[in-house]
Amino acid sequence: MVTPLNNRKVLELKGSDCKKFLQNLVSNDINLLDQGLVYSALLTPQGKYIADFFVVPIKDGMRIDVHSELVKTLLDRLNIYKLRSDVEIKEADISVALGLTNPPEGALGDPRHPKLGWRFYSKDAKKFDQNVNWTKLRVDYVIPEYGSELTDESYILEMGFERLHGVDFKKGCYVGQEVTARMKHKTELRKGLVKILSQHEISNGEELLLDDKSIGSILTTYGKSALAYVRLKNRDAILSTNSSKKIVIAKD
Repeated sequence: MVTPLNNRKVLELKGSDCKKFLQNLVSNDINLLDQGLVYSALLTPQGKYIADFFVVPIKDGMRIDVHSELVKTLLDRLNIYKLRSDVEIKEADISVALGLTNPPEGALGDPRHPKLGWRFYSKDAKKFDQNVNWTKLRVDYVIPEYGSELTDESYILEMGFERLHGVDFKKGCYVGQEVTARMKHKTELRKGLVKILSQHEISNGEELLLDDKSIGSILTTYGKSALAYVRLKNRDAILSTNSSKKIVIAKD
């Protein structure tokens, strides 16, 4: 099944400095482009989320597959850092399609999880207009998305970017690297994104309770399962909401 991702836009970067330019900014190693898509993020100097995206290898440059609502923010930030680098950044007339089976020629595997299939880039991706239940996939495999789980207050390690192959700890400096490395090596994560399982259907925005005290919130639901942002010390506890009396955090 394939469906155009209508909430995605594609930027194109060209110029002799574009690889070095992006390598010095983003959380993942751009040298991995020779293996396919690279999932990465741009952070603030304080290590907080600005945008997540896929970097796409092309001849003589690269593309960035990003949520449409983040295009202006990402363009503005990239242009701030560009200075005198030989890099041209523009929006490309390219659509994005997501598929799970029978990939067309030129499709690239989603690097976050093997069950997420592949992504395909072309001007006519709309001809593959079939349904994929993206919400179910995101909940099943704990995949954060901008506007639901990822906000300007998010830290990428709390959102699972290490598990999703979205950060590299050996590449060297990038914007926000110091905070991210400290969270990895010098502290234990106190909060994080998890999958929860309920006896009853639950709703977005409900608070998760332990002994009537809030320990997190439900962000994206699918039936009796959901993604939630919680205090990780409570991962083995029986939780509740106002609508469900027994909720557990799914094991890894």
